Amino acid sequence: MDKARDKVIDELLVLRCQRGSRASFDLLVRRWQRRLWRYARSLTGVDDAAWDVMQEAWLAIFRRIRTLSDPAWFAPWAYRIVRNKCADHVRGAVRRRELIEAAALQQTGNGDSSPSDAADTVADAIRQLPPDGREVLTLKYGGDLNVVEIAVVLGIPAGTVKSRLHYAREQLRRVLEGDVP
Repeated sequence: MDKARDKVIDELLVLRCQRGSRASFDLLVRRWQRRLWRYARSLTGVDDAAWDVMQEAWLAIFRRIRTLSDPAWFAPWAYRIVRNKCADHVRGAVRRRELIEAAALQQTGNGDSSPSDAADTVADAIRQLPPDGREVLTLKYGGDLNVVEIAVVLGIPAGTVKSRLHYAREQLRRVLEGDVP
């Protein structure tokens, strides 16, 4: 009976959130934070990464909750958002690691440089990028902001941030590989 009651409460909270109730959203966060965080933790394998993912997931849930057509589907919908945010996080971590490894290989030719040397090489390469590429990479990796937060900082659409990030990463890769004149 408790499960059915909890489901009804969640549905009611979702309906109220869809009508703009901030207090209902806060209650929904309190009810679901631990479960969703455990799921994010199981996918990322790292506590801090799971908290980062949850921050992005709750932003997405807040922004999109009005698009949820059936409040009874909140749980699978929220888990799907967390899953997607975890995948984004893992892809970003792989990209950062690849950039540092590429910088280390470029610097020594055999991968024997220290992490600080590699980080210096990446920083030097970032300084060679055009201002808009430098800015989005600095906000993303130096400021640890997500796409939505960068969009707010720069006053541009999130889609523009995504395309600038993609283009800047490609330029950075070319600089690190020595493909830029």
